[in-house]
Amino acid sequence: MIIIGVDYHPEFQQIALLDQNSGELQERRLLHPEEAEEFYRALVATSQKVRVGMEASGHASWLERLLVELQFGAVDWQCGGDPQAAGA
Repeated sequence: MIIIGVDYHPEFQQIALLDQNSGELQERRLLHPEEAEEFYRALVATSQKVRVGMEASGHASWLERLLVELQFGAVDWQCGGDPQAAGA
């Protein structure tokens, strides 16, 4: 499984990615929307399950739609929200 934590900003997102199979940890900054969409679509080719946790504001709806389309598990933590209440 690939687990991704996303800190979403209006023009970019900072991510931390853990590949549980290899133990690899990556940190990246992805520009919106082209670079970010290309990154997430490329993960489909890995044939691994992907789970994304995101702290976001209302500007992330395009990313939420993309994650649903790609059938990635996602948890949306609203700023200041309780991760347990969000299903994390």
